[in-house]
Amino acid sequence: MKDALFGGVNAAVLTAMRPDLSPDPARMADHAKWLLANGCNGLGVLGTTGEANSFGLHERKQILEGLVANGVSAATMMPGTGTASLADTVELTLHAKAQGCRGVLVLPPFYYKNPSDDGLFAYFSEVIQRVGGGIALYLYNFPQQSAVPFSLDLIGRLLKAYPGAVKGVKDSSGDYANMKAMIDAFAKDGFEVYSGSDEYVQRILAEGGAGCITAASNANSHWGGIVYAKRTGAEADAAQAVLTATRKAATSVALIPGLREIIARSTGDDGWRTIRPPHLKLSQAQADAVWKAWEVAGALPLPGLGVKAAAE
Repeated sequence: MKDALFGGVNAAVLTAMRPDLSPDPARMADHAKWLLANGCNGLGVLGTTGEANSFGLHERKQILEGLVANGVSAATMMPGTGTASLADTVELTLHAKAQGCRGVLVLPPFYYKNPSDDGLFAYFSEVIQRVGGGIALYLYNFPQQSAVPFSLDLIGRLLKAYPGAVKGVKDSSGDYANMKAMIDAFAKDGFEVYSGSDEYVQRILAEGGAGCITAASNANSHWGGIVYAKRTGAEADAAQAVLTATRKAATSVALIPGLREIIARSTGDDGWRTIRPPHLKLSQAQADAVWKAWEVAGALPLPGLGVKAAAE
């Protein structure tokens, strides 16, 4: 897809924390800069992998402001701003716009289950009208987590009612048929479809999607960048095989602490293991297993990071 605002590989960036569990934007910014230098075209900050819903409203603003202050271009970032509260969603979206972000990723209101399409349309209508333009909204379809999926009918209604306001979707459902249906229905009008699953990157690009926003891109972005640049051929196929294998490795343990373990060992920075409850650090056996799985996938050492000895 041409002219996609976030076309290519976008990492769902881990949020660095201090020992007291407060956000550490400076360390997070270092990681973000490494990602942009190693295959990423953009950064999905404060999403599921970034533990956004474990942070308060003011903390989320602090993280975004801290990233900008530490030299991460706001234009590269797509912050998650969707909450269960209409007012908070609007406030976070306006804040992202004020920082210079070009787009935000918006969960549906997820506390009340089984809302109707009419109810969701009313919610997003209020968000769009209160934000007032100047920043693109990307829908976050993750029904396994939110329990609130986006139907094709709802997306079509929003696109018709608010041309240009809703720019695309991150589909983390893992259902490629659903991603393809969105591409077939809306990509011709510039709607950007991003896979939340690494195994579909090459395929979604070939079929008119815009790219990916994935958790494993925190550590496999080098190979994602190859797939995005080459698209087809032996080099792209080999890189896609690494993406698929690393996705499997990443999900062999709890995803977020597992990715923190890979970055912690690769950088020699134990602070990356710090995580907010209810998430927990991996056991030593789990940590060793996920590291071995990434090795078997052919992704270690991570380009540009260097590796501290696995035995710590």
